[in-house]
Amino acid sequence: MELNNLKPAQGATTKKVRVGRGIGSGIGKTSGKGHKGQNARSGGGVRPGFEGGNIPLIRKIPIRGFNNKNFRKNYSCINVGDLEAFEPNAVITEELLYETRFIGKMAPYGLKVLGDGELTKPLTIKANKVTKQAREKIEKVGGKIEEL
Repeated sequence: MELNNLKPAQGATTKKVRVGRGIGSGIGKTSGKGHKGQNARSGGGVRPGFEGGNIPLIRKIPIRGFNNKNFRKNYSCINVGDLEAFEPNAVITEELLYETRFIGKMAPYGLKVLGDGELTKPLTIKANKVTKQAREKIEKVGGKIEEL
């Protein structure tokens, strides 16, 4: 076997269907579009969700809940238990957490530390927000919090 002899396995590839190439092809003349009508035209058809002029289902369903997307504040969140992976007396910043893949992306409002998990090492944490539980756990083991 050589590189110039390689080809896909039998049945792995299928030929492209060429529509409108005569009645012998099985998809000739109207090319599988039937006779006349909106769907037979070039560029024809309706957009997804269109129901022939009726009120679409998506507009009939009542709006539920509250959406604060214009004014919400997005933080990069991390739990106290996740900080256990760092060395004692390390300085924890949002940039460090991003580089070490503890957070997926840096949020516009900065870092928020949440109180889930346990911490046994003293750490210095630079964050924009810290919950009451997280603050207690960090200070109990001798850590420091610098709010930005």
